[in-house]
Amino acid sequence: MSDVNLNLAIQHGLTKTEYQKILELIERKPNITELGIFSAMWNEHCSYKSSRVWLGTLPTKNNRVIQGPGENAGVVDIDDGDVAIFKIESHNHPSFIEPYQGAATGVGGILRDVFTMGARPIANLNAIRFGSPDHPKTKHLLNGVVAGIAGYGNCIGVPTVGGEVEFDNCYDGNILVNAMNIGLAKKNKVFYSIASGVGNPVIYVGSKTGRDGIHGASMASQEFDSDSESKKPTVQVGDPFAEKLLLEACLELMQTDTIVSIQDMGAAGLTSSSVEMASKGNIGIELNLNKVPCRETGMTPYEMMLSESQERMLIVLKNGKEKEAEKIFKKWDLDFSVIGILTDSKNLTLKFDSKTVCDIPISALADEAPKYKRDWVEIKKPEHIDIEKKLDDINIEQIIKRLLSHPNQADKSWVWEQYDHMVMCDTAQVPGGDAAVIRVHGNNKKAIAATVDCTPRYCNAHPYTGGMQAVCETYRNLCAVGAEPIAITNCLNFGNPEKPEIMGQFVGVIKGMAEACNKLNYPVISGNVSLYNETNGVGINPTPTIGGVGLVKDISKVKSFKFKNKNSDIYVLGRTKGHLEQSVLCYDLLHLKKGPPPPIDLNIELKNGKAVKSLIDKDLIDACHDVSSGGIILCLLEMSIASNIGFNLKTHKKALDRVKYLFGEDQSRYIVEVNEQNKQSFENYLKDIDIFFKNIGKTSEKIFIDDDLKFDLKELSEINKQWFYKYNN
Repeated sequence: MSDVNLNLAIQHGLTKTEYQKILELIERKPNITELGIFSAMWNEHCSYKSSRVWLGTLPTKNNRVIQGPGENAGVVDIDDGDVAIFKIESHNHPSFIEPYQGAATGVGGILRDVFTMGARPIANLNAIRFGSPDHPKTKHLLNGVVAGIAGYGNCIGVPTVGGEVEFDNCYDGNILVNAMNIGLAKKNKVFYSIASGVGNPVIYVGSKTGRDGIHGASMASQEFDSDSESKKPTVQVGDPFAEKLLLEACLELMQTDTIVSIQDMGAAGLTSSSVEMASKGNIGIELNLNKVPCRETGMTPYEMMLSESQERMLIVLKNGKEKEAEKIFKKWDLDFSVIGILTDSKNLTLKFDSKTVCDIPISALADEAPKYKRDWVEIKKPEHIDIEKKLDDINIEQIIKRLLSHPNQADKSWVWEQYDHMVMCDTAQVPGGDAAVIRVHGNNKKAIAATVDCTPRYCNAHPYTGGMQAVCETYRNLCAVGAEPIAITNCLNFGNPEKPEIMGQFVGVIKGMAEACNKLNYPVISGNVSLYNETNGVGINPTPTIGGVGLVKDISKVKSFKFKNKNSDIYVLGRTKGHLEQSVLCYDLLHLKKGPPPPIDLNIELKNGKAVKSLIDKDLIDACHDVSSGGIILCLLEMSIASNIGFNLKTHKKALDRVKYLFGEDQSRYIVEVNEQNKQSFENYLKDIDIFFKNIGKTSEKIFIDDDLKFDLKELSEINKQWFYKYNN
């Protein structure tokens, strides 16, 4: 019946031990279709076999969480019967091979994860990372990815409101494309993927199935080598206009009383969607593959089950509701086909040409998937390095200009101006600030704030501190606009987990994240893991991208990072000790990449964040910006350039100490602008709650640092804006 053997199983990404386990579970040799299904469900991308043990240690609940990890996306309560539904996912491997389609289908996939739960998508965000700008592939990859994100998001009509762009030679062979989406729904209209009801019909809707994307999930679970270009056939092709039709049709169907469960066909396509639905419901599912709408002739069961063609959904309907549902999908000019039925067999049964071509226990594909507790080594905090000699003769004026022109700190408007960030007309705070702010449509006061962040150089130096910092950075950005931080989603990007040092990075990051999430009452409610981001044995820096979401109860109080007036007082909240190791100054400008990242005191992080939010609620500050990469000086320069208002900064420091003060990246700090009218109340309030603060200067016409440094604001603004335009012209 089958020519399946160990060598073929290995070609499908399975190990000898895993193949042996399959033989034991089904008590026979699988046929080629069954082998393909096992390879899809047991690969890293679908089974999380290297990470599940550690993911289970993350906190996932607080009083606003309605649905945590385990569904298509997480759900949080935002009052008034409304919920926010959100998730972030990776599309790294496909985007490296085919940047436009890889990035575009990454956006399409995350949109489906959200609207399959009944939410109308209201905002896209992304975190994209590339190799050195000098690498021969980087410009092509940057342009392709940005165009792909723009092309899909703009066409479907969902604003792209925030994100981050970074370059580092560790991504030369593996770029990262992490896409996030947020949607809004009513609390009593959230849909889940748990199949139930023996005899209920299983419906295929959306676009037709083709041969694109076959083995996409398996490809995303392997290292690259010098032959990665040959994997182009495993990259899916997206159609945002078809997705728009699918979105509207699904949301219309959700207004009826017809749906039992619904699941998008993402990684591993029809295989993962059918198996996951049946597994969650502890039920069997039988599909007739002759009923699957195909756009190519002669497709085999193997190809149909493993195709990752885009813009498709699998729905379990209440029995007898088929005609009512079909009418909606036909109206939207989409395929609608009854392809199966729920059974009491607890098996995945596939029929094709009147023959049974697959009959596997659902538990063997899901519950019995391998779960590894891989060997790992603890990555200890590195020793401090002596950098003072390197800083003795530093020219602050030149370094500031180099800082502003570095691609990682340069103005990113070249990127986000390609995205439609105003479509739907609810974007209240555009890209470029601490967090995006999106109005809850139809509500005059309420809004959602969102941000994505990570500092991979910190994570590489000390994963535990870096994981903690990534969570705290999003928390800070939400507080800085006046939002109540609610929960996070994460996209955990790492190298090969079979290497103990890489697994040690993963474990360290998870431990740091868990500690921060617990302290801040800021749980993880969704996300994904992307491993094997390596090419020819060289892995990326650990990059746990964190997407943070918060609630704004009164949008009129939201603050931006732009200075508002001249002659206002400028304060820093939080102590500055001048930690330079792993700073932008050392890492990017001086190429000193050793030493520990800045430490974090979570008690101070929580206290300072709450204080800033209270200051905003009380209308005691006019502008706010968290101090992060680049230290106090970059924070001030960003506020200044955005507003065209200068500042007069008094460091009261000399030589080396001034460098530390300006460029140090101590954590848990914010810079705020306070007008004369609020100054006394501001200071009294912070004294009352025991928050460290210091007046460091005033807003002004030009930029002054102490009595010896003077800058032309227009010149600095030009320097900051030029890099991306020069690079891409």
